[in-house]
Amino acid sequence: MDRRPYAMTLEELKAELQRLKDDLCDIEDMHSFTFNKTTVHIEIDRALSMQSEFEEECRMLNGRIAEIEKELKAREAPE
Repeated sequence: MDRRPYAMTLEELKAELQRLKDDLCDIEDMHSFTFNKTTVHIEIDRALSMQSEFEEECRMLNGRIAEIEKELKAREAPE
């Protein structure tokens, strides 16, 4: 889902926030397993590429999470 937060219902925002947080957790778990819990040799170029991809994906997800949280906060604020 790539809709703008202002165009989403409250229920859609909450579901999207949960999905994004779950995705971020999955990515962090996979990264941790790959780099911390295995003894598999990964070439340095591939490891650097994987790290860069991981950081970019985390940045994107965290940015989207912040957008959704900001919209939720704005809607839940008393008028």
